[in-house]
Amino acid sequence: MIQTLAEFFKEGGPFMFVNVVTSAVAIAIIVERVIVLAFKLNLNAAPFMEQVQKLVLSNNVDRAVKLCGAAPDAALSRVVRAGLTRANRGEQEVARALEESVLEVTPLISKRIAPLWSLANVATLVGLIGTITGLIGTFKSLGAASPEMKQLMLSKGISEAMNNTAFGLTIAVVCIVAHLLLSSKAKAMIEEVEYNALRLENLLGRKGAGETNPLESAGA
Repeated sequence: MIQTLAEFFKEGGPFMFVNVVTSAVAIAIIVERVIVLAFKLNLNAAPFMEQVQKLVLSNNVDRAVKLCGAAPDAALSRVVRAGLTRANRGEQEVARALEESVLEVTPLISKRIAPLWSLANVATLVGLIGTITGLIGTFKSLGAASPEMKQLMLSKGISEAMNNTAFGLTIAVVCIVAHLLLSSKAKAMIEEVEYNALRLENLLGRKGAGETNPLESAGA
């Protein structure tokens, strides 16, 4: 297997190694984003918000803030904590704190995903350049080659061209699929954060207004 891969890259010429760098960058971004979105910034919203709401309704805002501190890196807990720490300063302060925190965590969720699309284009173009240069070099050499060498040189040139094309397209497909999956996950996380920030704002506002069952009014 290793020998086959070594021959594949050797036959592909120098532009194969340019795409190796492209693929390494793409893989690093994909792995980092998966770790961040699946673990670091992610939080099971439903049970978390249920606990927060129960603590708020029982006037244990400080305990709700501590609950957020148990997952300090999660996007939702950071936003909720920002709103809870200003729960006693009025609705406008809570709204401003939540909005500011949402704007703060949104780039953390979506960053480094967009470049994957650009890397897909770069890999395709580098593969195409490798294909073209391989064919150009082959046809230049064919004119001066002996008849018995022409078939060997043509076979080598076609291998170089096709290997570049295949490798470039493979990287592009991986980048595009990863971009689609990660961008969908990021969009869902942002919408979840925004929705629960609005629920918390409504909950605190209705509780401050003295409603008997603010939890029900907030849509829980």
